[in-house]
Amino acid sequence: MTTKIIMDCDPGIDDAAAISVALNNPALAVKLITTVAGNVTVDKTTKNALKLVHFFNKKVPVASGAEQPLIKPFEDAARIHGESGMPGYNFDELVGDTVKHTAMEALYQTIMKSPEPITLVPTGAYTNIALLLATHPEVKPKISRIIAMGGSLGRGNMTSAAEFNVYTDPDAAQIMYNSGIPIVMIGLDVTMKALLTQKTLNTVGTLGEAGNMLASIFKHYYEGHEGGIPMHDVNTICYLLHPEFYQTARYWIDIQTSGPAIGETVADIRGAYHLGNTNAQVAVGIDADDFNQWFIEEVQNMKTE
Repeated sequence: MTTKIIMDCDPGIDDAAAISVALNNPALAVKLITTVAGNVTVDKTTKNALKLVHFFNKKVPVASGAEQPLIKPFEDAARIHGESGMPGYNFDELVGDTVKHTAMEALYQTIMKSPEPITLVPTGAYTNIALLLATHPEVKPKISRIIAMGGSLGRGNMTSAAEFNVYTDPDAAQIMYNSGIPIVMIGLDVTMKALLTQKTLNTVGTLGEAGNMLASIFKHYYEGHEGGIPMHDVNTICYLLHPEFYQTARYWIDIQTSGPAIGETVADIRGAYHLGNTNAQVAVGIDADDFNQWFIEEVQNMKTE
């Protein structure tokens, strides 16, 4: 049995790693990749998604999505991911193109045509998903769950309060978290613990052309920390395949959409404000050694032909 997923993303170096794993793991069937403005502009994130699909010789449709957040002015993260979003490796010239539909239309058609519910895996701003849910609420029963990279129970990485994906489009995040769809929040509480160590990075570079590609773009990732580099978005796929690596807790998550804490994910940790109700399973812990070993094994199994 394979799990059917749609990846909604803004590649981006860590998105690239997540896409690479998802495209190559036989337990997953990637039915669609949609792109959004985030790490870089949407024309660049779309081009990067197409590069990865072509690199791995896969027949996965790519649809270009929202060019800007619903309300908030757009701010990219090119300072972290480079001007192209995926520098450091010379990909072949593109031979494919996006589907004719917008991301929202492609999401709607793919979800509604699926004989079974689909898992959404957003690793960028949630603008495309918010537009889908606001325009076509009838898709909700056809979405099994959303495994979303974003948010934090503590400090942010865009401001002191806000994580980048939620900060980029907090209004979209509010729509998604209020949708009633089961959500797993994979935030900085685990992604800043699941650092790829230098030993892992050295090993990845020796693992065929896929490993060479990933190691090459990792070298241009300006988010190093003592102990290694975070692969934020890869944790969504890791959780999907190995939830036993993670510790989670159920909370109600509210989104701050204005003011100095805009983009903050506020968890009702005491259960004081929502009558004991929750709207998200929040990852709070991870075994970093298991994560590193798993990532090496995934890269070992990647095929480029």
